[in-house]
Amino acid sequence: MIIRIERNGILHAIIIDSAFSKPGVNFITPNESSLQIGYISQPTGKSIKAHYHKKTTRTIYYTNEVIILKRGRLRVDFYDNQKEYFESYILKTGDVILLESGGHGFEVLEDVEMVEVKQGPYVEDHDKERFEGIKDEDVILKNE
Repeated sequence: MIIRIERNGILHAIIIDSAFSKPGVNFITPNESSLQIGYISQPTGKSIKAHYHKKTTRTIYYTNEVIILKRGRLRVDFYDNQKEYFESYILKTGDVILLESGGHGFEVLEDVEMVEVKQGPYVEDHDKERFEGIKDEDVILKNE
């Protein structure tokens, strides 16, 4: 299953549930996203033609993140561009999430191991603004 987290017509995140499966090459992100995610499932013996990626200049306005949850359970809290909380979602082992826009926070529910991918170069003081998040008792879970 692919879950799109949206608010007021703005895409905030895309979650690829660990149970998702679809044969072939399937790009999940819109073409205009500055970070692209494809889900690829091919049979034994299938070849992917040799290629390289040409040097290209792109303008990136926001740092996007992809998190691959290798182990555990992680609550993701979503905020709009005005830092207003609107919902939460629990990720489980094997889930993948693209954080496309808005704000987000995390609460570790079970020990996690995860891989994070984002555009670089990354300068924390310039690229990130921290703010006060939601209290546990005010969480609105969209799954579980």
